[in-house]
Amino acid sequence: MQASQTKVLPIDIEKEVKRSFLDYSMSVIVSRALPDVRDGLKPVHRRILYAFYEQGMTPEKPHRKSANLVGLVLGQYHPHGDAAVYDAMVRMAQDFSMRYCLVDGHGNFGSVDGDSPAAMRYTEARLTALAVEMLRDIEKDTVDFRPNYDDTRQEPVVLPARLPNLLINGSTGIAVGMATSIPPHNLTEVVEGLIHLLENPEATVDELMRYIKGPDFPTAGLIMGTRGMRQAYRTGRGSVTVRGRCEIEEKKGGRTSIVVTEIPYMVNKAKLVERIAELVKEKKIDGITDLRDESDRRGIRIVMDIRRDISPSVILNKLYRNTQLQDNFGITLLALVDGEPQVLNLKEMLNQYLNHRREVIRRRTEFDLKVARDRLHIVEGLKIALDNLDEVVDIIRNSPDVKTARNNLMSRFDLTEMQAEAIVEMRLRQLTGLERNKLEEEYRELVGRISDLEDILRRPERVQAIIKEDLIDIKTRFGDKRRTEIREEDASFEAEDLIEEESIVVTLSNRGYIKRQPLSTYRSQRRGGKGVTGTAIRSEDFATDIFVTTTLSTLLFFTNHGRVYSLKAYQVPEASRQSRGTPVINFLRLNPGEKVNTVISVNRFDAGQHLVMATRTGMVKKVPIDEFRQIRRSGIIAINLRNQDELVGVQKIYKGDRLVLVTGRGYSIVFDEGDVRVMGRGAAGVRGISLEQGDKVIDIDKYKEGADMLLVTERGYGKRTSLQELRLQKRGGKGLKTIQISEKTGELVGGKAVFPKEEFVALTGAGFVIRLKVDDVPRQKRYSRGVVVMRCEDNDHIVSIARFKSEDEEE
Repeated sequence: MQASQTKVLPIDIEKEVKRSFLDYSMSVIVSRALPDVRDGLKPVHRRILYAFYEQGMTPEKPHRKSANLVGLVLGQYHPHGDAAVYDAMVRMAQDFSMRYCLVDGHGNFGSVDGDSPAAMRYTEARLTALAVEMLRDIEKDTVDFRPNYDDTRQEPVVLPARLPNLLINGSTGIAVGMATSIPPHNLTEVVEGLIHLLENPEATVDELMRYIKGPDFPTAGLIMGTRGMRQAYRTGRGSVTVRGRCEIEEKKGGRTSIVVTEIPYMVNKAKLVERIAELVKEKKIDGITDLRDESDRRGIRIVMDIRRDISPSVILNKLYRNTQLQDNFGITLLALVDGEPQVLNLKEMLNQYLNHRREVIRRRTEFDLKVARDRLHIVEGLKIALDNLDEVVDIIRNSPDVKTARNNLMSRFDLTEMQAEAIVEMRLRQLTGLERNKLEEEYRELVGRISDLEDILRRPERVQAIIKEDLIDIKTRFGDKRRTEIREEDASFEAEDLIEEESIVVTLSNRGYIKRQPLSTYRSQRRGGKGVTGTAIRSEDFATDIFVTTTLSTLLFFTNHGRVYSLKAYQVPEASRQSRGTPVINFLRLNPGEKVNTVISVNRFDAGQHLVMATRTGMVKKVPIDEFRQIRRSGIIAINLRNQDELVGVQKIYKGDRLVLVTGRGYSIVFDEGDVRVMGRGAAGVRGISLEQGDKVIDIDKYKEGADMLLVTERGYGKRTSLQELRLQKRGGKGLKTIQISEKTGELVGGKAVFPKEEFVALTGAGFVIRLKVDDVPRQKRYSRGVVVMRCEDNDHIVSIARFKSEDEEE
């Protein structure tokens, strides 16, 4: 091309890229990714349904090959890839993707395991009855049409949508710079919400939520909590947590299984099972012995067999946390409103649909009115012809052609061309008396129908009534029960939800080291054994307390200063027998000179339960256990100590219990808990026992009918004495002699009420632990000194004892 013929246009590349990208963005937003708020459909879905309808693929007709139908959509309305059209059609036929299917598929249309559908040449499809309602009255000019991609046909801009498809089936899509995620809902609930809004236009979103309770997914499941859901309905954005439905089944031999029968929406079942298997293989979840997918055409069934010693609830919580058995569904109520993307709240979405239905009914009424008026016009002409039959026949007979006859009739009877044409084409059978009567009846019906249609257009309340009638009809024919259960409980996890509850031994040393070990670490031994090493110690360190509890209990740490600290048992680091543990100051904010000397376990804070504290000088105090429900990390005051007194023990009691105080010199006193009035945390308490010079309280326990008092001294002597030998006294007395103390036995270090078949642990300052059966310790009278229950080295002595139930273990 010569230079004189060329034409160069200077273009700013920045402006051109911006314009081109904006055009592309709007094309994606409007013509591909986002649904219309009126019918809830994207263009590809709308075109599929309309093409089916044009081909007469209604429920009463046989299925047709999907390939044929996809080809029609491609050739007439949607000139994109056939895979895109087929995938969209398949999804509308999947009962695990759509809450209410719009396509009735015949053949393999995929599965919840993520299996692909069969090729389109193998499958067949047609519209469902629900989809027909989406297209009802489309031929009555109820919606706008526009030219298709090659101007050879007309396609609807939107469908009449006799049902609220956007809410009942939801929609997901990613456009440019925005995305929509609308969950499916229950048809019955949505219809009830629409009717309420029709009757109460000023209704709030909260009022509508009494009818529309929340999403209703096709795969059912559980919605945990309503806060995110309510936020989404109020603002258009939110999130709901969905869990699969799981049941714990008991089996023979004490075994249990976790059975999953429902999974969260849009979760691939096969990948879920694979993920569980990976977690078991990687030891991130311990306790699942077998994993089976027993799903069939009747429904989902994933079975996990759980080891006998593992809590299935803990396994289930770990599955919720680490797999898609619990999933979050983000809600963004974004749709096209008049061609523009908008985020809507629940009421706005319902109002947009109702406005669309008002417009559809108005246009349908106008269409029916025009048809009725046109027919009335013709019927009026036919009546004139019948009233002047002989003259009409004569005019037609004497006219040389039809056109002349039509013109002569128009001039003679003042008819319109439409009326004259109808008279000319009138058949002879219409001249009979019967046909004349039918014509008169039709005339009267048309007059009444026109009056009714004009009344509908004049009165908005008539339109409201028609919308309500249509909604009730849809609800009656297609409404069903909710599938997804909504639970008020939150799905967030506390740390203890993921902890297996098991019996543990908590050990506290003199220098403030703490650790926990499984109770099974200590095997039962015979009386007189040397014990096993319970902790590795340094020469200046020795163990002071041992406590048997469970991992999920709350540990209350009472200190020598009368303060109390709180810690969950599972938060205590687990360590080996030889390890000395972790400094307790890593967990508790102890003051200078303060050390823990008593630890008790609380499984739950019952309103009727109290704590009774005993001090070294014999003071006792009763406090409601609720006072210790909330303890700040820096601790709180448990008892007000005086004159350098120290706290030596705490007991949990209920009304009617009796208490036993034991002193180092071998005295014990039994009194009713009612003798001690309830006090606040800041009180100092009252006198529990009167002490001799140099004596001190070393233990406190509850009196148990039929039990023995187990007494153990520093040098390893011990015995059982029946509690019946300790008569009931009033608080503040001196008590009774319970054991003979000498230099050989050393002073008492512990006194516990025990029953046969129970066991106890004795701990020495050098770190040795012995676990004994209570039955191995002989029962003796009050004044005896006991027998050797543990042999201590010359430089060692027992510092603490603890009791617990007997375990079925090897001796």
